Amino acid sequence: MSRIGKKPISVPAGVTASVEGQTVKAKGPKGELSYVVNDEVLVKMEEDAVVVTPADQSQDARSKWGMSRTNIENIILGVTNGFERRLEINGVGYRASMQGKNLQLALGFSHDVVFEAPDGITLACPKPTEIVITGIDKQQVGQVAAKIREFRPPEPYKGKGVKYAEERIVRKEGKKK
Repeated sequence: MSRIGKKPISVPAGVTASVEGQTVKAKGPKGELSYVVNDEVLVKMEEDAVVVTPADQSQDARSKWGMSRTNIENIILGVTNGFERRLEINGVGYRASMQGKNLQLALGFSHDVVFEAPDGITLACPKPTEIVITGIDKQQVGQVAAKIREFRPPEPYKGKGVKYAEERIVRKEGKKK
């Protein structure tokens, strides 16, 4: 049994959530999001909470139960507070700057990398070695952070590259004589 799926998702004040068939919609101060739940999971509103239950006791339905509840909770948290992901840049001469709405990265290539932010995502550079990605969709924020990190992932010898702020790079020892 899913321990996560059993908990009802409370809808905070200032957020309106509605269930129409298999679609859950949430509207709050930050914006509006919707999520289509798999057919093997049932969703209903009870007072000011969303309750998720499996359609039957099959392994497939129970495995999608907890994930569906977490995704619904993420859209409610997204329209309430939003999500943020921080990236750090390490390396001599590596830096980031904003060029209008686009992110310009100097990562040791012969050219600067220009990254265009998709709709719903806000990029910021409080320092030349720090990038802050914010948005209401948790999946999209994480995907944008992964794409930016992909330009120059951290290498294990000197730790140079773009890394998540909370990421710890396992360092390797270099060659010895």
